[in-house]
Amino acid sequence: MSFKRAIALAAALALSGGADAQTYPTKPIRFIAPFAAGGALDTLTRTIAARMQDNWGQPVLVENRTGAGGNIGADIVAKAAPDGYTLVMGTIATHAINVSLYSAMPYDAVKDFAPVTIAAAINNSLSVHPAVPAKNVAELIAYAKANPGKLTFGSAGNGTSQHLAGELFKTMAGVDMVHVPYKGGALAMVDLLAGQISMSFGDIPTALPHIRSGKLRSLAVTGAKRSPLLPDVPTIAEQGLPGFDVSAWFGVFTTAGTPRPVVNQLNAEIVRILSLPDVREKLLGIGMEPVTNSPDAFAAYVQSEIAKWAQVVKASGAKAN
Repeated sequence: MSFKRAIALAAALALSGGADAQTYPTKPIRFIAPFAAGGALDTLTRTIAARMQDNWGQPVLVENRTGAGGNIGADIVAKAAPDGYTLVMGTIATHAINVSLYSAMPYDAVKDFAPVTIAAAINNSLSVHPAVPAKNVAELIAYAKANPGKLTFGSAGNGTSQHLAGELFKTMAGVDMVHVPYKGGALAMVDLLAGQISMSFGDIPTALPHIRSGKLRSLAVTGAKRSPLLPDVPTIAEQGLPGFDVSAWFGVFTTAGTPRPVVNQLNAEIVRILSLPDVREKLLGIGMEPVTNSPDAFAAYVQSEIAKWAQVVKASGAKAN
């Protein structure tokens, strides 16, 4: 190809990208929520989708596609047309932990996606059913050591931050507990409330009403700092396991190869939505901290998270099929 033809082609592509951004969106947008309805991810996804729809005048259809620690839902976007009309609310699981947890992934968490922006972060709560005779982490560890394999902990699925929080806890505390994966945190909560499982490292937004009502007991939060929603509940690190830090994050991705002007338009719209006072108030009220960044910054963050969780998964010995 001659130099002049190369320049002409580059100019044409640039004009094409600009046109994509100017006309986008012209049809409904499919927004995949890779975990069950009713949880924190579902709330965040639907909140953003509703505001996008109001502003752009095009339907933004939220679709819950669960299973395999979020991989099933994420894979839909990995294999979609690269046009920005299929989005996924990715998570610490789908784009960081699962890379090391699963022996075979249906997609490449880096190469198959175009990161748009991180959207929110939340702390988790180590919550136990009242039947568990422990009022703090030290008592829980003592009970677990005296009853190896008796305690069960539920999670939103293999590879979620809830799962890895439990595996990290097992490793650091030197205890034997049984993991029970569910297709979403809301489903795990149902069984925890019923006493079918002993405990969970579930997200605070889902657990909070039940903690306040006394149906569950929060022994600790899993992040590096306390939650403003549970200010009197200490971290796990404060209670004898220094360095314990597991927080969940959520972020929007579309398909790799989507024109950068479209990615930038999605980024600007989601950043706008998450800066709205009523949206921030709603999310903060359920324990979610709105967080945004640029597509490039989000891409770099995902890379760093993949490296971080590879070490945790290896140390814990956790595996998923």
